Amino acid sequence: MPGNLTIETLEELAATGEIDTVLVALVDMQGRLMGKRFHVSNFIDHSVEETHCCNYLLATDLVMSTPDGYKSTSWETGYGDYTLKPDLSTLRRVPWLEGTALVLGDLEDHHTHAPVPHSPRQMLKTQVERLAAMGYEAMMATELEFFLFEKDYRTLQKEGYRELVPLSGHNEDYNLFQTTKEEGILRPLRNHLVGAGIPVENTKGEAELGQQELNIRYAGALDCADHHTIAKHATKEIAWQNGRSASFLPKWASDKVGSSSHVHMSLWKDGEAAFFDKDDAHGMSGVMKSFTAGLLKYARDYTFFLAPYINSYKRFAKGTFAPTKAVWSVDNRTAAFRLCGEGTKGVRMECRIGGSDLNPYLAQAALLAAGIKGIEEGLELAPATRGDVYDALDVTEIPTSLREATETLDGSSLLREAFGDFVVDHYVRNAKWEQEEYDRVVTDWEIERGFERA
Repeated sequence: MPGNLTIETLEELAATGEIDTVLVALVDMQGRLMGKRFHVSNFIDHSVEETHCCNYLLATDLVMSTPDGYKSTSWETGYGDYTLKPDLSTLRRVPWLEGTALVLGDLEDHHTHAPVPHSPRQMLKTQVERLAAMGYEAMMATELEFFLFEKDYRTLQKEGYRELVPLSGHNEDYNLFQTTKEEGILRPLRNHLVGAGIPVENTKGEAELGQQELNIRYAGALDCADHHTIAKHATKEIAWQNGRSASFLPKWASDKVGSSSHVHMSLWKDGEAAFFDKDDAHGMSGVMKSFTAGLLKYARDYTFFLAPYINSYKRFAKGTFAPTKAVWSVDNRTAAFRLCGEGTKGVRMECRIGGSDLNPYLAQAALLAAGIKGIEEGLELAPATRGDVYDALDVTEIPTSLREATETLDGSSLLREAFGDFVVDHYVRNAKWEQEEYDRVVTDWEIERGFERA
């Protein structure tokens, strides 16, 4: 279910004064909503067709720096404009903001109106189109894990993020009493998202102090990514409205379990589950096995799109439910890929590599590209790994650092074939800049460890 407003309904709501503001948003490389707030009358009269934005929005980092080295835009070229074209199928209410609607937009070249190839939404669209040409539709779902903290964002910023106190003082995994304490945030989050046309299933406590999980019903790949992005945005805004803060940083403390974003995926064909075979021991079709074999074979290639920052790799640790080995297993949470719904039409593969900081468009695009390649190559799936996968030997290791993941991304013939050299080079530059920025910083750990003793 995409957006829940038509342009005709928006015109009616504008006439009554119920909606006066329209957010027109693109999704940047970090998976954030960027855009403009339009008065509804201007949007309806003019900007419903298109607006414009600076092309540096797909060439910045988390703190909006403008690093060099991008071919798409630079100081030399003057940082021109992209055309931002609203996708009216995503037009929806934003119930947690008074009088507000939201529409997601796609980026186009200002002169040719061709899609911008390195735009995250376009990258996912391209893989969806490849699947459609094969007769398949990808159905996907993501889990959003995050932490809630007692203080608001601005207070924590002023304090240098040194007094981070989770909103809950206990492990609250599935605990209904403990999660009652956060219902002032999570109840409006669920209800407002449903009001925005996003099919929320549930929220639950996770296995750490103050940690939450939001689950949204599966949908087509593009809708899934849209839902994820809007839900993450809403979580932060609703926490802020309540004087609290929500963080999607994968590992905020060395002694705390990190936050993930698991991705569930299956293929459908002519309305039937193409991953299901009732005669197979696990209910897995040949298509599912080849798709999964592609996920495994190329896992190192696309890890960057599941773990895009230095901090992302702090999460991968034994005994934390975050995977370290790229193997598959049957309903086993120590593996990078977990078979869910064994023996049923709901059979699907869950990728557990991704952290809470992933961009869902990039993550899903990369996973689909690997799965498609597995089908094209007719790959055979190795037997499931059993037991504690953390101790498995002679299996593929997930990259342990951003530097390592950048190297595998740069050298990936799979992703260069699927996305094109220009796109891969763009994200390699993004990854290298993140590493360069980290490498120049002197950390508290270094000073405390060596100030006197070195």
